[in-house]
Amino acid sequence: MDNTFRIHSLSEFHSLCNLPQPEHPLISLIDYSLVEYPFEENHISWIQDFYSIGLKRNVTAKFNYGQQVYDFNKGLLSFISPLQFLRLEIDQEAKVQPSGWLLLIHPDFLWNTALAKKIKSFDFFGYAANEALFLSDKEERAIEHILLNIEQEYQNHIDRFSQELIVNQVERLLIYAERYYERQFITRKKSNFELLDKFEQILQRYFDHGKGLEEGIPKVTAIAEELHISPNYLGTLLRIHTQQNTQEHIQNKMIGYAKERLSTTRMTIGEVAYELGFEYPQSFSKLFKQKTQLSPSEFRKNFN
Repeated sequence: MDNTFRIHSLSEFHSLCNLPQPEHPLISLIDYSLVEYPFEENHISWIQDFYSIGLKRNVTAKFNYGQQVYDFNKGLLSFISPLQFLRLEIDQEAKVQPSGWLLLIHPDFLWNTALAKKIKSFDFFGYAANEALFLSDKEERAIEHILLNIEQEYQNHIDRFSQELIVNQVERLLIYAERYYERQFITRKKSNFELLDKFEQILQRYFDHGKGLEEGIPKVTAIAEELHISPNYLGTLLRIHTQQNTQEHIQNKMIGYAKERLSTTRMTIGEVAYELGFEYPQSFSKLFKQKTQLSPSEFRKNFN
């Protein structure tokens, strides 16, 4: 991460991008066409201590969602949480001027509100930058309307109602974004099912080749990396299409494999546990009973 900027405050971000100082120290809506990143050659890297929500148009960088370019390409909505490493690359020969809005929110602004905790539950803050949300014109107008309401409120005289009103608008924006993300997952069924199929193939190879003996229980991060998506993206994909999170899906796959081994081989329960990647057979037996209401030995008796 050489030459990576470390940005602690909204004021520092404004200064870095050659913008006027923010009107509020903890929340700021920026006209994206005015942002001047100090690029070195064609890229810039930074880590920031605040949330940012970007609604961008005419972006000169190539944005993908998951593994391919998505059809809704007029508006691009991206979400960045504090302490994420960012790298932005541009096409310096592009003649189109990017536009849109960038909302910066310092965590201190959310202090003592319900959103301070809830904001961490929105999966899209954990997505990589190339897994942004593409909007239709109608969706884009709805998000822009909320952003401008937020700006109008903090530009007014700050009083004891201001924080609650702004936080309510931010939460409204996040709920709309969650709806649009689910729409995007649903309308991309073909490519999503291809990802799910690859996910199943990776798990099947893992168990068929006995990788658990060397590598332990399959790791969500390793599987997501092999699929070239983020763990949060994989989790959302599975939740929407299978009603299970990634860990549940892996566990159910392990139990299915264990049932096969217990019913068709003479392997001991310990050998089955180690082959699946468990360090201790007791942990395997506990999970097996939790999932099947039977111990491994009780299950095996049904086949003897």
